[in-house]
Amino acid sequence: MTSVHHNTVSSSATSPLRLGIAGLGTVGTGVIRLIRQHDGLLRNRTGRQIEVVAVSARNRTRDRGIDLSGLRWHDDPTALANDPDVDVVVELMGGAEGAARTLVTEALKAGKAVVTANKALVARHAQELAHLSHEHKAPLLFEAAVAGGIPAIKMVREGVAADALTRLGGILNGTSNFILTEMAETGRAFEDVLKEAQDKGYAEADPSADIDGWDAAHKLSILTAIAFRPIVFDSLAVSGMRRITTDDIHQARKLGYAIKMLGVARRLPEDRVEAWVQPCLIPARSGLAQVNGVYNALTTEGPFSGPITISGQGAGEGPTADAVMADVIDLARGHGLPLWGRVDEQAPIPCEPVGNLASRFYLRITLTNNVNAETTLGELRTILGNEDIAVEQGHHHTSQGGATQIILLTKPVTLNDIDRILPILEEMPIVQGTPLALKVEDLP
Repeated sequence: MTSVHHNTVSSSATSPLRLGIAGLGTVGTGVIRLIRQHDGLLRNRTGRQIEVVAVSARNRTRDRGIDLSGLRWHDDPTALANDPDVDVVVELMGGAEGAARTLVTEALKAGKAVVTANKALVARHAQELAHLSHEHKAPLLFEAAVAGGIPAIKMVREGVAADALTRLGGILNGTSNFILTEMAETGRAFEDVLKEAQDKGYAEADPSADIDGWDAAHKLSILTAIAFRPIVFDSLAVSGMRRITTDDIHQARKLGYAIKMLGVARRLPEDRVEAWVQPCLIPARSGLAQVNGVYNALTTEGPFSGPITISGQGAGEGPTADAVMADVIDLARGHGLPLWGRVDEQAPIPCEPVGNLASRFYLRITLTNNVNAETTLGELRTILGNEDIAVEQGHHHTSQGGATQIILLTKPVTLNDIDRILPILEEMPIVQGTPLALKVEDLP
C-alpha cells in the first residue's frame, strides 16, 4: 500500500493559514516576529495570508518583547489540537515525552498539520507519528529539528530525492563544534571553553545532550530515516567528547588531522545501515575540517549526485524560526509529504553493530613518571602487533601537564579489536589512566 497524498490544511487556497504556537521561548517568539515583519513577502510567495491566532506557554505574564494581546491564549497546549480556528499546530516546547508528545499526537489525530522543531520527539517516536500522519492524512514537517540554519531535511528529502544515497553525515551540533574550535584556536581546556559556551547561551546548564552526542544522534536518526530507512534509535552508537584534550587536538594537527564531532550514516548491502555519533580525526584539508564555531555542515553522497555539502548556523532564534517557516510555507502552498514514504515498508531496523566496522584509530597513552618513552614506544608496537593491530605511525611527546604521552595511529582494524586492547594497555604498570581511542574518518 502506497501512502496517499495528505489533505491540504485549509478548505481554500486563498483563505488565511492560521497557526497555533505551543512554546514561546526564543524560537516561538522568533516565528511570530518573522511572520509580522515579512507579512507581505510571505503572502507574495504563498498566495495567502499566514497568521498566528493562538498560543500556549507556561507563563502567561512573562515579558517576551512582543505583543500577544490579540492572540487567543491556551493554558493547556493540547487545546490547540482542538481549536477550530487553528489550521497548523507549531510545536516548539521540546522534549520527547510529556506535553509535546501529547500535543503532536492529538493534533495529528484531529487531522491538523503539525510543524515541529523537536528532534527528540521525531527521532524517538518516528514510527508512531508516521502512522498517525498517514492514518489521519495530517502532514508532519520538521525541517527545524535538524540543523535549524541549513535546509538539511529538504536537501535529503527533496534535493537528492531521485538518488539512492550511499552516505550522509557531518557536523550536526554547533555547541560541540564551538568547543572543539575554541580549544584548537586558543589552547584552552575543555572545561573552560564549555563554561564560555554556557555563558554565551550555546550550551545549556546541563550540556550533556550536546557534548555527549545525543543532540546529534537525534538529528542523525531523522536524516537516516529519510535517506535510507528508519532505525531503532537505541541501536545507534553514541560517544561523547568529554575526554578530548588540547593535547589531542595538537597531536592530531601534527598528523594532518582535525578533531570534529561527527554523525555519519552509510547504506550497507542487504538493506543494512551503519550509523554512529562520535568525535573523529578527519583530514585537515577536508571540507568539514574548515567548518568552525557554532556552524553545522551536512554532506550527502550518491552515485548520481556525488558529494554535496551545505553549511550554516545550526541554532538560534533567526535560523530556527526561518526553518520553521519554511515548513509553514510548504503547507501554505498545499504541500504535505508522507513522513518517511511507504508506511507499510518502514519498520525500524537496528543499526549495524559498530564493533564490526573497520577504520584506522588514533591512540593516546599516558605513561607514568620516569619511563623511557622511546623504549616503551617499541614495546607498545609489539604488544599491539601481537593482537593483530598494526601501527602506521607512532611518536611520543610531553603534554601540557608535563606527562609523557605515546601517540599511535593504527592501520585499519575493527572497533572490537580496539576495545580488546584498551584494557590490556590500561593494566600495564607503566600506563597512567585509561588510554583514549578516536576513530579516523578519511573524508575527501
